[in-house]
Amino acid sequence: MSPVGPVRVVQRALGEALRSKVAGADAGERGQQIWGKPGERWFSTGDPIWRVHEDASMFPGGVAALLLQSLHPLAMAGVAGHSGYKGDPWGRLHRTSNYIAVTTYATIPDATALIDQVRAVHERVRGKDHRGRPYRASDPHLLAWIHAAEIASFLAAYRAYGPAPLSDADADTYVAQAGLPARLLGVVDPPATVAELDGVLASYRPELELTPQASETIDFLLRTPPLPWAARPGYWMLAAGGIAVLPDWARELIGTRVPVRLGRGVGRLGAATVRWGLAGVEGGRRSAPPPA
Repeated sequence: MSPVGPVRVVQRALGEALRSKVAGADAGERGQQIWGKPGERWFSTGDPIWRVHEDASMFPGGVAALLLQSLHPLAMAGVAGHSGYKGDPWGRLHRTSNYIAVTTYATIPDATALIDQVRAVHERVRGKDHRGRPYRASDPHLLAWIHAAEIASFLAAYRAYGPAPLSDADADTYVAQAGLPARLLGVVDPPATVAELDGVLASYRPELELTPQASETIDFLLRTPPLPWAARPGYWMLAAGGIAVLPDWARELIGTRVPVRLGRGVGRLGAATVRWGLAGVEGGRRSAPPPA
């Protein structure tokens, strides 16, 4: 057997570092539980939600989702007060990535069990925002905003940086499929088409603002991420890609000066680099699961 070449070593090292940061040190073990466990699933390999959520475009898409979600003052107050994103940013990222993976790829019993756990946590998350307005994480109105901002960002990033085009029909299917776990989490009548999703986002615009807490979060995400300096240029490429797929009004509200064309260019390169790195460690991990 020939020795592993230096390019392969670099690819594997990059992939392992990325997977560990996003999914945690036990990502391989949990991956076996998610993808390797026999049982009925909501979605299959040919479904748009499977294709979107498994791609490296989720990296810039995730940044875009966090930026967009932060613009709702009550949702932002809940994150600032209860998520511990500054003290334990990687822990929060691991929990989020695990939720997306389980609800997209795992067996139905495992997915519904996790949704029930998250709902129980939401019931305990309550407080007031910087103006004294009360919020609760289980509020269907806030859940609907978090859901819409998230899937709009993921979809926009995939259509900008994904490896293959996504038709309009498949984009509608993606939105509808993402609504299945969202409905179980507490979102009432989640959008089922891209047009409906756009309508939901538009309906929230009068409620959005750049609060002091949102400014702190955006600064944390874009200027002082919890990464060593050597890793920051690569992260900033992904962040620029995330900014570039935000709606124009969201970029204006955030106050970013990243040109869209430049952001999309570096975002595409960043996503391609992540995709190459993860290909060195995933090795078919997200191929068809075993039969039920």
